[in-house]
Amino acid sequence: MFRDRFWWSLILSIPVVIFSPMVAHLLGYHLPAFPGSTWIPPVLGTIIFVYGGTPFLKGGWTELKSRQPGMMLLIAMAITVAFVASWVTTLGLGGFDLDFWWELALLVTIMLLGHWLEMRALGAASSALDALAALLPDEAEKVIDGTTRTVAISELVVDDVVLVRAGARVPADGTILDGAAEFDEAMITGESRPVFRDTGDKVVAGTVATDNTVRIRVEATGGDTALAGIQRMVADAQESSSRAQALADRAAALLFWFALISALITAVVWTIIGSPDDAVVRTVTVLVIACPHALGLAIPLVIAISTERAAKSGVLIKDRMALERMRTIDVVLFDKTGTLTEGEHAVTGVAAAVGVTEGELLALAAAAEADSEHPVARAIVAAAAAHPEASRRQIRATGFSAASGRGVRATVDGAEILVGGPNMLREFNLTTPAELTDTTSAWTGRGAGVLHIVRDGQIIGVVAVEDKIRPESRAAVKALQDRGVKVAMITGDAQQVAQAVGQDLGIDEVFAEVLPQDKDTKVTQLQERGLSVAMVGDGVNDAPALARAEVGIAIGAGTDVAMESAGVVLASDDPRAVLSMIELSQASYRKMIQNLIWASGYNIVAVPLAAGVLTPIGILLPPAAAAVLMSLSTIVVALNAQLLRRIDLDPTHLAPTSPKEEHTTPTPASTAVH
Repeated sequence: MFRDRFWWSLILSIPVVIFSPMVAHLLGYHLPAFPGSTWIPPVLGTIIFVYGGTPFLKGGWTELKSRQPGMMLLIAMAITVAFVASWVTTLGLGGFDLDFWWELALLVTIMLLGHWLEMRALGAASSALDALAALLPDEAEKVIDGTTRTVAISELVVDDVVLVRAGARVPADGTILDGAAEFDEAMITGESRPVFRDTGDKVVAGTVATDNTVRIRVEATGGDTALAGIQRMVADAQESSSRAQALADRAAALLFWFALISALITAVVWTIIGSPDDAVVRTVTVLVIACPHALGLAIPLVIAISTERAAKSGVLIKDRMALERMRTIDVVLFDKTGTLTEGEHAVTGVAAAVGVTEGELLALAAAAEADSEHPVARAIVAAAAAHPEASRRQIRATGFSAASGRGVRATVDGAEILVGGPNMLREFNLTTPAELTDTTSAWTGRGAGVLHIVRDGQIIGVVAVEDKIRPESRAAVKALQDRGVKVAMITGDAQQVAQAVGQDLGIDEVFAEVLPQDKDTKVTQLQERGLSVAMVGDGVNDAPALARAEVGIAIGAGTDVAMESAGVVLASDDPRAVLSMIELSQASYRKMIQNLIWASGYNIVAVPLAAGVLTPIGILLPPAAAAVLMSLSTIVVALNAQLLRRIDLDPTHLAPTSPKEEHTTPTPASTAVH
């Protein structure tokens, strides 16, 4: 709406300005004269006032009724006064020279531009709640008398039994009655690894059975599901964080009262001293030039340029208030997996039994895992490909089979090879060799996933699989702390795993073993301690916390819901981009304040001059001169905002990593079960 009205008003403003006697006098040219030419400014000016000014007139009326004067009422007052005064002059009533048609046209056009830029900067993102709802399937396979029938999920009730095939989403919360599968719960937990669920385990609506078909007894549907609960938390959090008022509106409210009181004083004083004509001219001039050309552009221009600069640095700003809030952040709360860590498994340790080399061990494990799509399997295959000896061994497996939650089995070079975790050892009554015990104990102690490689019933080695800490994470934490910002981490992982990561990164506070639905509560607890919180996350379970925090920052690789709930989205996975946001926040806030001081300062000086306070010493500001000065103030504000383009927001410059950090050894992040 603002865009369309701006372009049409701009087009109509051009002839209004060209045919304005005041502009012609200022610039020293002769007005084009032809029949009806004198009616061009009033006719087109009226169209601009009605068409372009309607949003401001409606907004001003709303502010007036609510007794909360702000930018809209200030603009509405100025354009209405300019409109009435210009028609009085055009019709020759009272002999006044108050031709403000050109000023009215430019005033409406500039205000439309400012509001269009502001709305565009906010972004037109789809609803976070719609993204959450999209996680649920439209239909479910309901089991009736041993057969399945496709029904809408709205028809499901508690105690129904549904069939969830491999690759399908769970339609409702429930318990597995028959079967076992690994479930991709990334859309709920934000965790990268599939989670094994067996008969009797609970599953959540929206998650995906990745490898097997299971039967589930429905225990919660519709608004009672965990996903619906997250929806409600997101809605509540978004509502609670959207009531802050824009900085320019607060300044406009003060300026409104300043202009109104100044106009009343002007009218009274000039009338008392016996100059009613001057009283009208001075009062109208005061009300017209008090309209915030510069103030109306001060904030939108800064926001527009800031969002553009941020986008080029991989930071997408969705919430205009995030710019103002980020500079006041006391603590940055990072979700661990996929944010401080890479979110992908990697082999971080290899230990072979006596008589077996590391290369042979990796080659056998990789051959057995070659046909598996499991993230752990891909990590082992990648590790073997990168190992000098293992990569030279060209061996293939036959008879591949997988047992969810236990491991894989295959025949390699005539031997039966098993690769799996603790469940596999228990199933086959295997014991880790003594020479490997210390190594595996150290790995499990720090939270790594340990996989055993078995050849013909004998354990021949072990590998550790972990989620690597990003090389940039350490630099991001240190840079934030150097700025006086505390760093906290939140995760659902075990306390020992979380503490190991926290100590390695030097994090100030660690929240471990936090259930998905409790992350929002942790943000609230930090806020109750008087801290202003920025939350960085990537999962659906992060969405309520992102919305609740003063600033929600979503990692771009995360889910759509997390990104919709956040005020800021990082296009990359680099946590150092948070520094870019802080730098931008501080710089843009400085520009906002500078522009507000200039815009308001102009009015504080120009309004008394227009009112005629210096008339006794021969200084009187004509309406034309006041209008020109107002336009100049707008130019100053626009040029000052352009200086934001010179700010360096490159994360590699704001928080450079040391050479050794580019090759960091993996640190425990989450235990892998295979």
